[in-house]
Amino acid sequence: MSLAARSRPDRRLILLLGALAACGPISIDMYLPSLPSIAQAFAVSAGAAQSTLTSFMFGFSIGMLLYGPLSDSFGRRPVLLGGIVMYALASVACALSFSIGSLMTFRFIQALGAGAASVLARAIARDAHEPTEAARVLSMLAIVTSIGPLLAPLIGGQLLLLGGWRVVFVALTTFGSVCAVTAFLRVPETWPREKRAGAAVLQSFAAYGKLLRDPVAWGHMLCGGMAFASMFAYITATPFVYIEYFHVSAQHYGFLFGLNIIGIMFGNFMNTRMVGRHGPMPMISVASGISCGASFFVALVCLTGWGGLWSIVAGLFFVVGVVGLLSANCTTELMHRYPRNAGAAAAVFGAVQLALGALASLAVGLWQDGSPKGMGVTIGAAGLLCMLGRWLVLRWHGRPLPGVSAV
Repeated sequence: MSLAARSRPDRRLILLLGALAACGPISIDMYLPSLPSIAQAFAVSAGAAQSTLTSFMFGFSIGMLLYGPLSDSFGRRPVLLGGIVMYALASVACALSFSIGSLMTFRFIQALGAGAASVLARAIARDAHEPTEAARVLSMLAIVTSIGPLLAPLIGGQLLLLGGWRVVFVALTTFGSVCAVTAFLRVPETWPREKRAGAAVLQSFAAYGKLLRDPVAWGHMLCGGMAFASMFAYITATPFVYIEYFHVSAQHYGFLFGLNIIGIMFGNFMNTRMVGRHGPMPMISVASGISCGASFFVALVCLTGWGGLWSIVAGLFFVVGVVGLLSANCTTELMHRYPRNAGAAAAVFGAVQLALGALASLAVGLWQDGSPKGMGVTIGAAGLLCMLGRWLVLRWHGRPLPGVSAV
């Protein structure tokens, strides 16, 4: 029986897809405690070290744009396997990097590979389920995926003690190799030949034009993407804000980071319980309101210094906690609006999300005054744009536009 024919979620497959989708987040989070060490090792500024994170984000975004249409035309499985193999090989090159420029380059290539697991895990879940059930499954997937980022900074901090930042990439190489073998053995093909957009790659890429002319698509991308951008402003800034500004140790940084991953897991858990009863749209509306309010609070604290470290930590718990919930519901609604191009829809959502995250990361990196202010301003602006996305979604949802068919 094909996966698409099953009426109930396959929990073993969800666990596997969650582990595969964690390639990207783990590749970011495990090396966050190493950023100050990388800057020292190559004798570069903090902004230059943060650029390795930005290059990863851009590579991840571009990879998603490639994999969605390719999987719509050639199937999910071969594209997924090719991407994971690329990820594992690039991880080896990162461990052997001899300059900050080479590390940026290999991080970009590593991200191109990691994008396959992220976008195709969502597409495979969509292939198998109806909209409400798919949103629930994607939240279950996000809970599994969150376990890796929860542990990654803690592991990364300990690996620093064992052998420095290069050991982190050795660990990522091992993880990628295990993922490649496991995917080869266990991940089925979920996109049958008769649905592969007539095997026309250019036709699949043309779906991007339809998506980018659709205000509902932009609403989902802004709503989920700007919440994600807030999270990446936090991810980029906190290794320096927590470790250097507030003098938190690299090993203890992982515990503070883990609080926010627990927030993401809790948000996704609540989504699995409530989305079946209320549907994705009310969940998007409520979660985007929480994201905006918490973002403004963090901006206020960072600009005024009120409450110090723990006020920032508390505000970020709510900013980050709804990111997975918004991503699951916005992605699900967008993919079911474009059922014949679900891979392309998941890809463009993920690519825009990652691009916005990269821009937020770049904005924080350019604001180098040693304080949390750059992080606060960036997160506050992202919260405002998240609410703009919410407005677009609620205004245009269910209204097809002339020349933009839900194909």
